[in-house]
Amino acid sequence: MTKTNQINTEDKMNKLLEVVSDLRDPINGCPWDLNQTHLSLVPYVLEEAYEVTHAIREDNPDELKEELGDLLLQIILHAQIAKEKNLFDMADIIDIITKKMIRRHPHVFQNKAKVSIKEVEKSWEQIKTNEKPLNNSKTPISDRLKLKIRPQPSTKAALIISKRASKSGFEWETIDQIWDKLYEELEELKDALKKEDTSEAEAEIGDVLFTLINIARWNKICIEEGLAKTNKKFLERLRYIEENIEGELHSKSKKKLEKYWKLAKINLNN
Repeated sequence: MTKTNQINTEDKMNKLLEVVSDLRDPINGCPWDLNQTHLSLVPYVLEEAYEVTHAIREDNPDELKEELGDLLLQIILHAQIAKEKNLFDMADIIDIITKKMIRRHPHVFQNKAKVSIKEVEKSWEQIKTNEKPLNNSKTPISDRLKLKIRPQPSTKAALIISKRASKSGFEWETIDQIWDKLYEELEELKDALKKEDTSEAEAEIGDVLFTLINIARWNKICIEEGLAKTNKKFLERLRYIEENIEGELHSKSKKKLEKYWKLAKINLNN
């Protein structure tokens, strides 16, 4: 980045910080922005993160540029709210992540050593452990995992747990064992559903999903990407049906809808 571009970026960043500060001005600010708290903004942070993910999956640079801006806005809003409470500001956020990146990449900023990705991952985890030691804990692995998965959706948390357990030696011996476990869990889910025990059924479907996530992990398949593809495929087929029938879906017979579903599969080649 040239010095001119750097100055231009700083000016634009400062302008955005100023805009957000004005939005939160107690007298002349926006009522909606003034009403926001760290907690109330949580849904918007998650929404914008998913919008960024969608733009990446769609390989749409214009959409990605816009969605990254929306996500940045959320970060700056949190920084402004914290600044008003004299907790921290945007400069503190930038400072702490900068120091963290330097500290966790000694092979770049200290030793200047050539290392493999596996070595980087191992070093990263060790540095994280040293940063926040669990003094005298008899269950350090599970204690750290509890902390790590707290902000994660359940599917992501399951993957984190199974990966960490695997690294610690708590792992299946063969993929066939995981398949056997899946069939076992499916039968237990069926039994729970027959008993109409909602709590037990929820636990059993959780076991099924956890086992499926392990199958995906063993085969180096991203379960999030897989489900995103299925969602997209389903919507494309549904759109095809809507475009090719007259009237509302609910007015058509199951047999006719099934016919158009099969046609959608053939004509969309998915």
